[in-house]
Formats: sequence, C-alpha cells, structure tokens
Amino acid sequence: MLSGLIYAKITPMKKKIHPEWYPEAKVSCACGAKFTTGSVKPSIEVEICSACHPFFTGAMKFVDTQGRIQKFQAKQEAAGKNKYQKKNRKNSQEKDGHPKTLKEMLGK
Repeated sequence: MLSGLIYAKITPMKKKIHPEWYPEAKVSCACGAKFTTGSVKPSIEVEICSACHPFFTGAMKFVDTQGRIQKFQAKQEAAGKNKYQKKNRKNSQEKDGHPKTLKEMLGK
C-alpha cells in the first residue's frame, strides 16, 4: 500500500456547459491565405498568419494594425519642433534672491 498519495474521485464532465467544437473551422487571413483548424467558432478572420508574418517569411516589414508607428512618428515630429530650452540659472537665482555660492550664503 502506498502511503501519502491522495486518490481523487473521477467525475465525468458536466453536460451542456462546454462550447460547441468545430474540428474544421475555416481561418482566413488579410493576406488572402486560408486554412482549417479546430476552434469553438466556425470561422475566424485574422490580420496576420504564418504565410505573411515576418518571422516565418524572413522579409522585413512593419506589422502595425493600430497605427502605432504613425502615432510614434507624430510624437517625434512634435518633440522636434518644440525644443525644450533650459532656463538660465544665473538669472533665475538673482531674481529669486538665492545666493550663488557658499561664501555668499555664509557671508549674509
């Protein structure tokens, strides 16, 4: 007899709670490729597949479905136009009345 093992009671799967399984679900890609697979949906539409993905094809191309690249480029252009200008510290210290050096601070 094996001690320390827990024996679980095996129960069958519940009825009417699992989605219907389609063993021949049709998949269509935006590039035009079509194939079949198993799924809980009868048909699936995808934007990229193994026939057009750069990892599988070896071709360099941007995979951008939501315009992320264009948003990034727009931010870069806006940042280039609005250059940050550093304040002149001497002028700001004089206006604020703060001492410039330690000697000035101890002399007051």
